[in-house]
Formats: sequence, C-alpha cells, structure tokens
Amino acid sequence: MKTRMKEYRARRDMTQADLADAVGVRRETIVFLEGGRYNPSLKLAHAVARELGTTIDNLFLFEDDIDVVLEE
Repeated sequence: MKTRMKEYRARRDMTQADLADAVGVRRETIVFLEGGRYNPSLKLAHAVARELGTTIDNLFLFEDDIDVVLEE
C-alpha cells in the first residue's frame, strides 16, 4: 500500500510529530505509515484522513489504484 500522507501534510504545513499528536499516536507510527511499512487500522486511517482534510481513498492507495492516480 502506498500513501500520500507526506503530500497532504505538506499542504497543511504539518510535521510528522504534529500529525502524530493530532491523531494520538507516536511519530514513529506516522513514519511507518508514510514509508508503507505499516497498515493502519480503519480507525487510525479515518483519523489521519480527517486531520489532513481528505478521504481514506485519496490518502491510502492500493497497488491497483496507483496507475489511476499517476494519470490524474
């Protein structure tokens, strides 16, 4: 799974620590999410998407969805 978290964080001028504090996790969790090394629970994915002002579908990309995003 790929993620666009870094892109959305930049739009809001947020650090990984800012996002982690906002959703109640450690900064390392955000690092792992952004690196694709951790799949979030639905609750965490929803919280991150809400905090970043987007949807889960826009934020987290499954391999089948990557080609579609690259064409946008």
